[in-house]
Amino acid sequence: MVEHGVHDAARAVERQPAARALARGGYVANGLVHLLIGSLIIAVAFGGDQDADQTGAFRAVAEMPLGFVALWAAAALLAALGVWHLAEGMLASRRREGAAAWGLRISEWGQAFVFLFFGGLAAAVALGARPRADQAARDASRGVLALPGGVVAIVLVGLGVAVAGVVFAVMGVRRSFRSKMSIPDDALGRTVAGLGVAGFIAKGIALGSLGLVLVVAALRARAEDAGSLDAAIRALLDLTLGPAIVVIIGAGLIAYGVFTVFRARYARL
Repeated sequence: MVEHGVHDAARAVERQPAARALARGGYVANGLVHLLIGSLIIAVAFGGDQDADQTGAFRAVAEMPLGFVALWAAAALLAALGVWHLAEGMLASRRREGAAAWGLRISEWGQAFVFLFFGGLAAAVALGARPRADQAARDASRGVLALPGGVVAIVLVGLGVAVAGVVFAVMGVRRSFRSKMSIPDDALGRTVAGLGVAGFIAKGIALGSLGLVLVVAALRARAEDAGSLDAAIRALLDLTLGPAIVVIIGAGLIAYGVFTVFRARYARL
């Protein structure tokens, strides 16, 4: 009975034109956030001291004139996109069967969690919070490392993030993101697809770097080595040609942001 009620609610969301429009707006908001993150990453490569992650992007928006209005809009749109993916996960059995349905469901719910989390983060910053993702990651790692099996737990989280990075990179190389979009076969469509390839690969590298930072921090049992995307970017700066690599990642995330704005138009919802 409860299951039927949940499915009915998910179908109701899917059938609402307003819900679809808000979900598309969520892609625009997500794209603009990635544009900011990419810009912050490039600034860090040239010596900037801003946090090159989502919290840094939201704090940058908060400092703009009427930034709190933009943050509330982003919070609402990202949450709407999260609810859309939540509903799509509930209805996964219509498109797949058995294990494939559960794979799709987990993918949709994972995306729902990410968008709802960042929607909540945008709302928190709009209310005056000024979170720092690196410090939060270190505090959380310190608490987990103090628990039995804490090292294993953080290693698994790091590996999970790294695997997500590989998935993004593979999606970019194979252009499999096209299966979820209706990209026109013209000059604009080819440009959008090219932005998608560059963006997915760059995001994959960024996530892979973050996963590696978490794994190394766990194996060293040093919570202070853990961090967010900002920590991963700063770790890359210490490598040979590190600044050039970071600039490429930043440019790639800007490409991903532009692609995601176009995704608002071409996504199959």
